[in-house]
Amino acid sequence: MATELSRDEMRRLARLGAERRLEEIRREDAAIRAAFPGIGSATDATARGRGKERAAPAPIAPQRTADSEAVGNRRRRRKMSAAEKRAVSQRMRKYWAARRKAKG
Repeated sequence: MATELSRDEMRRLARLGAERRLEEIRREDAAIRAAFPGIGSATDATARGRGKERAAPAPIAPQRTADSEAVGNRRRRRKMSAAEKRAVSQRMRKYWAARRKAKG
């Protein structure tokens, strides 16, 4: 029979599993770095423009709530008029006809 675990016990077990997985990842990382010594060194990172002079991370956006969605915080796309839709349609027909012709 399966026994139900308390919330705290589940968290403890999850944490143990996560710690074990992190250790596995660290071992894999060490093995990869041993096999490919030049990968991931500090000099490579700064040569590519990454490193100490890197800009500060972007601020974390506030979490959305159901209320903020209802208010309409989303950007709306402008609707195309019928004439604009026709113009796009004609351009795309011309574009695809040229592609078909070039393909043979």
